[in-house]
Amino acid sequence: MRMKFDPSNPIIQLCMKGMALEESGNLDGAIEVFLKAWDQSRDDYERFIVAYHLGLRQKNADNKLKWMEKSLAFALKINDENVKSAYPTLYLNIAKYYEAMSDTENARKNVELSYSHQGKPTDAGPFYHGAKADLQVGDLLTAGNKSNYEKDLKMNHIYFTANINGAGLAAALAKGEGNERVYIVEPIGEFENDPNVTDKKFPGNLTRSYRSQKPLRVLGEVTDWEKLTDSQRQEWDERLAKNKGEIIN
Repeated sequence: MRMKFDPSNPIIQLCMKGMALEESGNLDGAIEVFLKAWDQSRDDYERFIVAYHLGLRQKNADNKLKWMEKSLAFALKINDENVKSAYPTLYLNIAKYYEAMSDTENARKNVELSYSHQGKPTDAGPFYHGAKADLQVGDLLTAGNKSNYEKDLKMNHIYFTANINGAGLAAALAKGEGNERVYIVEPIGEFENDPNVTDKKFPGNLTRSYRSQKPLRVLGEVTDWEKLTDSQRQEWDERLAKNKGEIIN
């Protein structure tokens, strides 16, 4: 089973709003928004995500632990292969809060649980790659291209995703004047979670974003994905212009 991460989900949007408020220095406002998201959460998937964010933003270790353990409990109930990518982070945070409370035994147990759930991605796809290049079935996509987000940076990996709309976004943001294209691709070597998104905004790799130093083989093309509106495109352009974060290459 693979649950779909949907950026248009109202709860996900509230979480994004909360993170933006925190980044602007309004932590109290952020917590208020996260609590609103909690009250409006409708299922275990949404509760797992919101409880995680509330856990990170509590003011003492006891409350942090309570919310993080709630997040883990909902994640375990879901039994979803994608959500499992968050297990190491959840257990490690729980260990950290136990350590802050001088409970070294439970801290050790949760560190061990975190390590036990680490490993290579098990996602079987299908996988997609967004670009503005005109490609044919059988073509190989390789690392070494310039970054779409940082000028003059040569990328050491080729990036792809199991989220078709995520690939569509990558196509929209890609450099060049060609048409936005989303290709079905097959990694022909080992791949890893994209560290630029994993455990950044959300726990684990809920967006199913990956990268590889080995090539991707083009298997076909899709034309049906959620295109950016003009206002969304402008928002992304503004966000990228302000982005000062370092790309993990």
